Amino acid sequence: MVESPAPTLVAAQFDRRAQAVARGICRLFARNDIWALAEMPLRNGRRADLMGIDARGHVVIVEIKTARGDLLGDGKWPDYLDFCDRFYWGLPPELDRACLEGAEFRPDCCGVIVADEYDAEIVRPAPSQPLAAARRKAEIERLARAGLRRLVTGADPECSGWGRVAG
Repeated sequence: MVESPAPTLVAAQFDRRAQAVARGICRLFARNDIWALAEMPLRNGRRADLMGIDARGHVVIVEIKTARGDLLGDGKWPDYLDFCDRFYWGLPPELDRACLEGAEFRPDCCGVIVADEYDAEIVRPAPSQPLAAARRKAEIERLARAGLRRLVTGADPECSGWGRVAG
């Protein structure tokens, strides 16, 4: 009898694929002056796989999916739309993306990026759904602070708790 791989091994494989897709998308974004952070927490309790800012100060979110079941079973993705000007699905090249044309995936407001670990291509541009100016400002400030925190704590892990107010 052949046993299926341990759940941690399966999760690690999906995680590596998601990291590869994220790397390719970040390379594409960098060439287009969009700078993004991975695993960015949102104020609604969700976490964006990639969240970035383009040269015009617009917020971009990418939800990465590496398996058909994960893509079809994701009911939380509309929760991201209130936090970005443009939303993309990020997929590996081998994943069938035909389902993204269905009404439930709202192709009128979602772009699609296909990526591997080396590069990416926008196969459907994301239309702009402009955030209110106050929301955009708040999200950019949160993103900037998160980026700076990651930079500083990456250079000096012991300073991660400094500056926090007790309470």
